[in-house]
Amino acid sequence: MASSPERCGPTSPEELQRQLQELMRQHIPGHRPGFAAAEPAGGQPDESSEARKRALSFDHKPRDVKAYLDRFVIQQVEAKKVLSVALCDHYHHVRLAAEGKEQPNYTKQNIILLGPTGVGKTYLIRSIADLIGVPFVKADATKFSETGYVGGDVEDLVRDLIRRADGEVERAQYGIIYIDEIDKIAASNQNAGRDVSGRGVQTNLLKLMEETEVSVRAPHDLAGQIQAMMEMTQGRGRKQPPTINTKHILFVVSGAFDGLEKIVRKRLRESTIGFAAAAQAPADESRALDLAQTRDFIDFGFEPEFIGRLPIRVVCQPLEVDDLFQILKSSEGSIIRQYEQSFGAYGIEVLFHDDGLRRIAERASEEKTGARGLMTVCERAFRDLKFELPSTQVKRFVVDAQLVNQPSERLQELLAEQRKEEQVMLTQVVHEFGRRFEESHGLKLVFEAAAADRLVALALEQGQTVRDLCAERFKDFQFGLKLIAQNTGQREFVIDPEVVEAPDKFLSAWVVASYRSERNEPPSPD
Repeated sequence: MASSPERCGPTSPEELQRQLQELMRQHIPGHRPGFAAAEPAGGQPDESSEARKRALSFDHKPRDVKAYLDRFVIQQVEAKKVLSVALCDHYHHVRLAAEGKEQPNYTKQNIILLGPTGVGKTYLIRSIADLIGVPFVKADATKFSETGYVGGDVEDLVRDLIRRADGEVERAQYGIIYIDEIDKIAASNQNAGRDVSGRGVQTNLLKLMEETEVSVRAPHDLAGQIQAMMEMTQGRGRKQPPTINTKHILFVVSGAFDGLEKIVRKRLRESTIGFAAAAQAPADESRALDLAQTRDFIDFGFEPEFIGRLPIRVVCQPLEVDDLFQILKSSEGSIIRQYEQSFGAYGIEVLFHDDGLRRIAERASEEKTGARGLMTVCERAFRDLKFELPSTQVKRFVVDAQLVNQPSERLQELLAEQRKEEQVMLTQVVHEFGRRFEESHGLKLVFEAAAADRLVALALEQGQTVRDLCAERFKDFQFGLKLIAQNTGQREFVIDPEVVEAPDKFLSAWVVASYRSERNEPPSPD
């Protein structure tokens, strides 16, 4: 019995190195031997180096940045102003540092965003990253835990930034890290023990936000261990893994901060009395976050050192119906573009009327999830249309208030309208058959409306084209009608529904009758 040859002896160093290189390629995105950022062949700049140059040659002004954000994010005027100034301060400092002109007393402008869900917090920061061309990482604070406990390591954020930069440490060190739901790691004042998800995570994040060196390899990461093994097999010996400095990484944190407004209002009530109290209390209870101070965040559960490393505070306001309407109508990132593309993939053109957009906005406002409610409402309104219309001949429809209010009813109307349009078009094919018959044979077939409708119905029932069905049903008419024309001189013949049902029977009766009479109209058979 033959057997496949087995490999004998230990694996050669060359084969081991080849296998390790393959493992590294699979497990480390953008891996290059030694994790060094290699220059592209021929000295030609690649996309990542071009993006790095964009960040290091930052020359935007705050008004320019806000104008860019206005294209994508509706309202949040004050938030966009504050972000624009902070962004310009930070990246102008980064540019000067890269030129060897670093400002020694500069304090990094890390940002904290406050506001309910769906108001555009993530969209603002992502748009900023796109404008500058730096890598961007988003994560939820709830996924992290204090080092030593089960959960994610906050330093993984920096490593994710390196992966987004295709392994280029230099480019990654100018990126943006965005941490959402930061309010969820506020330490509970009632918890006297060790707070795994609160103070410990804040302390670890604090180190990142200040300035620290982070190893590009996670200590317990398989890929990192393989990399170290490779270096050992290549005779390099054990050496310290490369690191990335977080000094110029911009950190942005955000959260809804439910309950913070109560702390603010309580402080305002306790700090002043009488006339002064009325002067400090916000006229609109929902705007209490605008008056939040460091002590309020501390009372909420943040460490003083942590909140002190977030000097820029931006409050995003809840979105009203008019705001949601403008998002749909004016934002370059409007969700209606997505639906236009989705239907367009099937050759279906969709036109959004203002009353339809406003009704979507009204429904979304009821969801109480900000701009996210727009997707919820749109999916509910367009679900059946997206399922049914691609399999029909419907090529266009209008989104108005009626469709948003009653999508199922409007779908049935569209299908009925489509069937009616199809009926009209196919009926025209019947009359076109009659016209061609006259051109070819000099004999005119006049189809009654009911006869044309019956031919269309028969074609649909039998799965034939109307033209083929007419050719089949009236294939012998040219010969019979020519005899009739010779006998009686009649050259025009009316086709009614009865003739459609039994064309050969009626044709035979007409021919026989033509020999007996010279009447202009053919008699019906007995």
